[in-house]
Amino acid sequence: MNQILVIGGASFDVLHLRERTVATAGGAGMYTAMAARRCGAQAVLWGPRPEPCPERLRPAASHLSEWLGPAVSPAELPQFEISYRQGTTEYLQASLDIETALSPAMLPSDLSKHDLVHVTPLGDAPAQLSFIQACRQRGARQISAGTGLFIAGEKPAIVRTIMEESDIFFMNELEAKAVFGSLEAARTVPGKVLYVTEGPEGARIIQGAATTSIPAVVAEEIDPTGAGDTFCGATLAYLLDKKHPIMAARYAAALAGEMITQVGLTALLSTDPPPGAPLDKRVNINAGQVRKVADKIATLAEVSPFSFVSPELPPSGHPQTLDYFFAATLQQFGFWSQGDGRYHQPMIASIDMAQRKGSDYLWQAFNRRLWQDSDFCSPERQANFSREEMLQLFRADDGVDPMAAVDLHLQQAQQYGRDMLALQLTPQDVLHKALTAPRPLATFLDLLDQIGGYKEDPLRKKSNLLAVILNQRPENFLPFGGDEQVAPVIDYHLMRSCLRIGLIDVIDEQLISKLINRQVVSGAEEWAVRFAAYRAIEQIVALSGRSTGAVDWFFFGARQRCPEMSEPQCHLCAVDPICAHSKMLFQPVLRTSFY
Repeated sequence: MNQILVIGGASFDVLHLRERTVATAGGAGMYTAMAARRCGAQAVLWGPRPEPCPERLRPAASHLSEWLGPAVSPAELPQFEISYRQGTTEYLQASLDIETALSPAMLPSDLSKHDLVHVTPLGDAPAQLSFIQACRQRGARQISAGTGLFIAGEKPAIVRTIMEESDIFFMNELEAKAVFGSLEAARTVPGKVLYVTEGPEGARIIQGAATTSIPAVVAEEIDPTGAGDTFCGATLAYLLDKKHPIMAARYAAALAGEMITQVGLTALLSTDPPPGAPLDKRVNINAGQVRKVADKIATLAEVSPFSFVSPELPPSGHPQTLDYFFAATLQQFGFWSQGDGRYHQPMIASIDMAQRKGSDYLWQAFNRRLWQDSDFCSPERQANFSREEMLQLFRADDGVDPMAAVDLHLQQAQQYGRDMLALQLTPQDVLHKALTAPRPLATFLDLLDQIGGYKEDPLRKKSNLLAVILNQRPENFLPFGGDEQVAPVIDYHLMRSCLRIGLIDVIDEQLISKLINRQVVSGAEEWAVRFAAYRAIEQIVALSGRSTGAVDWFFFGARQRCPEMSEPQCHLCAVDPICAHSKMLFQPVLRTSFY
């Protein structure tokens, strides 16, 4: 079980809620620790430790793995009085004297046994910075931190230094504006993540120059105290469990939504499993159809993994194979064109005297260039890629570049190379780090979450595809751990199959109309379908007993028998007897670099 050390404290809170006044336990440190615990991590709290432990704090204290720090009398603990009446938050009383007496010299000498150390604001930016620096000196593996509005407003430069010293950082939108000048200016360096909460608007996840917004989970608010700390603790627990930074935030938002419906720490002390990232209400998974298809797939000999050896790909043993797949797999997206706000047609063109479609065309384009220039796929070359080189790479036999989003492909190549260089990584380094870790697949995906071209997609389509390729190639570059299974590789072919077979049901009439008419959809509408498809395929893998690679290859192959532009050839499909035959439905149409 992953272990988080939270440096911060507990407090006694008096809360004036809309309809009543309550006395409860609180504190940024305790909220963070309890949220991490609820989400599966062991939580250790370091801060003022009351002796004897007051009744109000005993339920939370009993859920801590340890409570470390200097012993104090209960009367010395911080105290807050907060009013949430009239729709505003007003601090009527705040006492933090005991935290100002804390010193980094009091910390344990060895912090390396903790998977992550989180440092709360501690009421003072210089003090927080000194604790973070001491944690580094004492062997902390990863460090996260947050800030406060007064601190961010008064000492933004020190907060920026704290961010530089941390791996993961949390702040709200007002704090972000105080530190960066605007939300749009918020950035991190490669390898670090910034989370900016925006109350009922949700949160922003910032990875380098890439920013992703997620919605808040709608809930009836009773007590918002500690919502940001809950989001923080839950996110950290999910990150340690190797969830993508954006998915970690989606799961954390669900817990924060549950927490505010109860008073104080109540929801975080529950022994029930935490709420999952919710499906969009416009789409449902058809459990009965999932079971039928899983049972059918379990019996099919044709459901088997692909070796990723073909005329379009490097032969087994090619010395640049790793560089090739790292650089080319991140370009596996966007093989279609649009017009008048609708899907127009798939990308099909002749390259090297053969007509190839989408994915196969791209593989061949990179393969052709690799034989001409063996260093072409290196991170250095990709970082300095020019638009003319990109056009030349994708040029068809007739001299025309058939790619519909060449500038997006160029951006992805450059960002991949720049992030790899900034992190001082090569594909060989990434693979070595993965193979020497207890969980090779999880570590591999965690590293890709820091690299442009891969890090932006919360469902990790291209990351999972790269993992499958390296696992299934004859070289067996990436053996998975005994309990490891790659997640679904969701592209538009799989979404189209899920819709037509009936694995997912769209219940929103407006969305159904857009899918039938192949109209461009919003980001939220696309997510509704794609996340449901992800969950459906995930269940089919679990129920069928087949590997994700085998199930994915079966559904990816459906692009030939259930194509985009012509009538499906149902008689060629093994699941035809149980298919819903919703042939009019089409995948969500949205330009993205994810697939």
